Amino acid sequence: QSQTMAEQYEEQQDAEQSSQGIFFFEWTDEIEENARKVLESDDKPVPPFWYDKYEKEAQKNWDIFYKRHTTNFFKDRHYLDREFQELTADGVLDDVKPENTDKKILIEVGCGVGNTVFPLLELNPNLFVFALDFSPRAIELVKAHASYNTERCSAYVVDITKDSFPQEILDTGGVDFVMMMFVLSAIAPEKMDLAISKIFDILKPGGCVLFRDYGLYDLAQLRLAQHHRSKLKDNFYVRADGTRAYYFSMENLSELFTRAGFEVIENKYHRRQITNRKLEQVMHRVWIQGKFRKPQARQLDA
Repeated sequence: QSQTMAEQYEEQQDAEQSSQGIFFFEWTDEIEENARKVLESDDKPVPPFWYDKYEKEAQKNWDIFYKRHTTNFFKDRHYLDREFQELTADGVLDDVKPENTDKKILIEVGCGVGNTVFPLLELNPNLFVFALDFSPRAIELVKAHASYNTERCSAYVVDITKDSFPQEILDTGGVDFVMMMFVLSAIAPEKMDLAISKIFDILKPGGCVLFRDYGLYDLAQLRLAQHHRSKLKDNFYVRADGTRAYYFSMENLSELFTRAGFEVIENKYHRRQITNRKLEQVMHRVWIQGKFRKPQARQLDA
């Protein structure tokens, strides 16, 4: 297997959720050069048969993942008010707030079992969330959650690369926010433009995508590259359980969203040095975070 479950668990956890020593650190040319050499040494992607197989079985593999782990794998993301303050009740970041100051509507694409949805609902009583995931099992678990309330949240099985948005979403006339937490990385690169375009269309003018995902040269990417059996395409890998992950550069991410018509409000790496004192290991985790705004109507018409 290309990656043990212990390694996958470590990969999925955000820095705020780790029990190990976590520190900001200076990203040096030496660190980047060493990481680049690891990626360059992994120069043989899997054959086309296997690439197509993993694409066809993407939904099945994530459904199996959630059947195996239910709600026990990921931790709730209680750091959202720090990273995305516009989602709090008073929404202090005026430059990314849609014009309407009443109740806000948010779509989470790739909601999993609700580790973002339910902290958000607790954080802001004026927020209504549409929770979307292409895993039927994940949506079952969202609906079974004690905090699931149809007056605050609606959950649907949706594959953003294939399906139309549910009519309930279309009837809103456009939403204020779209949350994408570690979801675009699970989509094949050739389908990312389509997914982002559909998100652009469902946002209100002035609406914003709030984004967090895996960054280029992350520890997990280097581990996958070192196995020499996991590469699907450049920066796109398959894990032992058949789920996939793409690792974004800032330039790559900016191009994806600007090509769809978005304005870049924020686009930055979050880098952490994690020290496992028991094993005396130092690990460099890299995430990427962004905020991308749909232009106001007058700008779209220009």
